Amino acid sequence: MEINQHEFEELIKLALSSLPEKFRKKMENIAVVVEDLPSLELLREMNIASPYGLLGVYRGVPYTRRGIWYRNVLPDTIIIFKKPIEIRCKNKDEIRETIRKVVIHEIGHYFGLKEADLRRIEKEKNNSLNEQ
Repeated sequence: MEINQHEFEELIKLALSSLPEKFRKKMENIAVVVEDLPSLELLREMNIASPYGLLGVYRGVPYTRRGIWYRNVLPDTIIIFKKPIEIRCKNKDEIRETIRKVVIHEIGHYFGLKEADLRRIEKEKNNSLNEQ
């Protein structure tokens, strides 16, 4: 399912605005951008074969590792990849939910969580939802 760029960006804003205020207040010097597909260089760096295998990425210095030296630097970046999300989703609701999950995942990296930590948290959440 494809949606236009403006709608996609609005869904990202919606995901960001749905975060608890205590997290939003701590988010600083970070930009969230949309790209159609990841670069070949990024895919090689992350050891991912298909450009449709990566939905988002965080680039920067995690909040937990910033010190007094962290001044006058370019913003950290969360890149959300539009086409891989669109190709996985059947409708706009699925796109909205996938964007929300990807944004939350990448913000987890911003707050210093490692990939294994995020996967464990996501798995626990999915298991608790399935039990309900």
